[in-house]
Amino acid sequence: MGILDLFLQSSSSISLLGALLVLLLIYLISSSSFSSHNEGKEPPGPRPLPILGNLLQLDLEKPYNTLLKLSKTYGSVFTVYFGPQKVVVLAGYKTVKEALVNHAEEFGDRGAVQIVEDFNSGHGVLWSNGESWKEMRRFALTNLRDFGMGKKASEDKIIEECEHLLEVFRKFKGKAFDTSQPMNYAVSNIICSIVYGSRFEYDDPEFTSLVDRTNINIQLVGSPSVQESGISNSYFHDHNLMQTVINLFAAGTDTTATTLRWGLLFMAKNPKIQDQVREEVSREIGSRNVQAEDRRNLPFTDAVIHETQRLASILPIAVPHKTSQDITFQGHFIKKGTTVFPLLTSVLHDESEWERPHSFYPAHFLDKDGKFVKRDAFMPFSAGRRVCLGESLARMELFLFFTTLLQHFRFTPPPGVSEDELDLTPRVGFTLSPSPHKLCAVAVCEQ
Repeated sequence: MGILDLFLQSSSSISLLGALLVLLLIYLISSSSFSSHNEGKEPPGPRPLPILGNLLQLDLEKPYNTLLKLSKTYGSVFTVYFGPQKVVVLAGYKTVKEALVNHAEEFGDRGAVQIVEDFNSGHGVLWSNGESWKEMRRFALTNLRDFGMGKKASEDKIIEECEHLLEVFRKFKGKAFDTSQPMNYAVSNIICSIVYGSRFEYDDPEFTSLVDRTNINIQLVGSPSVQESGISNSYFHDHNLMQTVINLFAAGTDTTATTLRWGLLFMAKNPKIQDQVREEVSREIGSRNVQAEDRRNLPFTDAVIHETQRLASILPIAVPHKTSQDITFQGHFIKKGTTVFPLLTSVLHDESEWERPHSFYPAHFLDKDGKFVKRDAFMPFSAGRRVCLGESLARMELFLFFTTLLQHFRFTPPPGVSEDELDLTPRVGFTLSPSPHKLCAVAVCEQ
């Protein structure tokens, strides 16, 4: 038995040594290959390890921070490996715009994320490609517009929902509370009104379950003739349509509600700016309902909303893109099918585009006369072929909800908490939301 034990130990040692030698060989080959690519035209980047790639160099909780730092070393177009997956990162306004707008076709495909791919099988409008994506995007845009997106009909729905949200805020009578759920429910009701034809009460268990679990099975109410067309290769089947509705519901709830929560937090953090907003709203609107057309008379309020979107940068990395063909971009060769990460936070915080990129500074969107000015580097909805299809609705929601809330309430930190103590550290997820917090909404009549 002693000889057998020695043999097994020796075999184990040899096997371990062999494995280590194989890994070393892979590393040397991959290092050599990677190095030669760098000497050619492929984008540069940190040297990856076998299997792990650059994972050990990335802050996996806040990968966008690491990518920003890497862009300082390797430039605005560089390569990183998330495990074995190669990703080309685009950083800075000029580079992201050139790729997504000037080369929209080449960078226009959607990159695959395995867990999403397993769930939706390439269906829907957000993660799909090819003809299916074109058909579903056209279908979604046409129907959203038919049901009032960007028109008076959707404006009326938002104004009505503002009243329900105000009632919820009033019930707290100036005491500190978490704004996340009522804000989510209010914003979600807008897309529900458009897609399902009705809003829901905030205590409706079916509705709250739908909002809290966005992956619930949703049935699209539509014309039976779309399923019964008799076309065997049609993209209008149950799974595709359901995934499209899920995409609209999720995108139409989280991003806008999260931005509004950031807006209220920034107001509590910057009381002087909040006073300027409330003074402008009081002077131009008074006590009547806020309307979409009021935006042109509220340049400071509009600038504050835009600055909220810019600084919060709730989608730091755009939903992954993929090259549809080989392309030489800014002197770098990128193969067809390469996953591409447009780093939107590098655009919204680009030091060459913004006077105070890391501060809350509404003057970014105002000229010397106090009039609102558009900025080319303002790209929170992404750009190009994959720009957010609900942008016009989101812009209307942000203006009407935010302005109405500031018209009726002053937002302050909880008792015993100073403005300086309010935490602006984002809570990392698919989007960057504020860390859990409470605010006081003091009604105008109570001041």
